[in-house]
Amino acid sequence: MTYVCFTLQVDPAKLDEYRAVHADVWPEMLRALAATGWHDYRLFLRPDGLLVGTLQTDDFAAAQEAMARTEVNARWQAAMAGFFPTLGESRPDEGMLVLDQVFHLEEQLDSLQAIES
Repeated sequence: MTYVCFTLQVDPAKLDEYRAVHADVWPEMLRALAATGWHDYRLFLRPDGLLVGTLQTDDFAAAQEAMARTEVNARWQAAMAGFFPTLGESRPDEGMLVLDQVFHLEEQLDSLQAIES
C-alpha cells in the first residue's frame, strides 16, 4: 500500500456547501471508490479553500483509471465542478496536484533500528 496526498482549491464562497455535500456522499460513489482501490480516503479543508486529500492504494494511477470508468464518477465530477472554478474545463479528479512524500517517521525509525541492531 502506498500513501497519496493531493491538493485542490475549493471556491472559498462555497465551503459550507462543499462540507454539506461531503457529509452525505452518494452511497454508490462510496462503493465505487472502495471497489476501485481507494482506501482510508480523507479530505481536509482549510478556511481559505485549500483542500488536502489523503488515501492509501496499491496503485494510484490504476485506482484513478478504474474510477474514471465508472458511471457514478462522471456524475459526481459534474456535480463537483462548480466548487473548483480554477480548474476551468478540467474535472476535479483530473486537477489533483499530487505531493511528494518527504518524511515518514516509521520508515526512518525502522532504518534507525536496523542500523542500531
